[in-house]
Amino acid sequence: MLVFAGLGNPGARYARNRHNVGRMALEAIASAHGFGPFRARFSGLTADGTIGRERVILLAPQVYMNESGRSIGEALRFHKLDASALTVLHDELDLAPAKVRVKVGGGNAGHNGLRSITAHVGNDYRRVRLGIGHPGDRTLVHNFVLSDFAKSEMGWIETACRAVADAAPLLVEGHNASFQNKVHLAIAAAGFGEEPSS
Repeated sequence: MLVFAGLGNPGARYARNRHNVGRMALEAIASAHGFGPFRARFSGLTADGTIGRERVILLAPQVYMNESGRSIGEALRFHKLDASALTVLHDELDLAPAKVRVKVGGGNAGHNGLRSITAHVGNDYRRVRLGIGHPGDRTLVHNFVLSDFAKSEMGWIETACRAVADAAPLLVEGHNASFQNKVHLAIAAAGFGEEPSS
């Protein structure tokens, strides 16, 4: 069993914020793979289903970003899972828009959601980093991540979320590099991002 958590702040007010792109990707996975309706559990919303031959729980914490670890920790403890079963989808300031990278462990780069998760479950979980770009000045970051994507950005966002959803079986199988490559090919084919390096 695996847990995929999509980070974001709860409520309609934040739904289209840059900070919520992880949740957008999670919703795309639920739709693409026929997951049942989300229901309230673990201080969040969860949907159960299968991707490939693996049972996967999709979790959207319904606490603010900086408390994400509380919801995720509840889910892992209930299912007697450790951090190696966890994949977190989240926004990444240090990646250009439409770039997607995967890594296991590492620093939190000032991301309050990741900091909370690490505090609750340890650091050895997989992160799917969804690039949103950087406003160019540290003092602008707070307002930038809590502002909505522009209408002109929705094309690459929808493309990236769909590509992540389509390639999710590779994540389930642990093929991180292949997942990343497939996502980049799909994004590039739609005219966004860049071609992956060979």
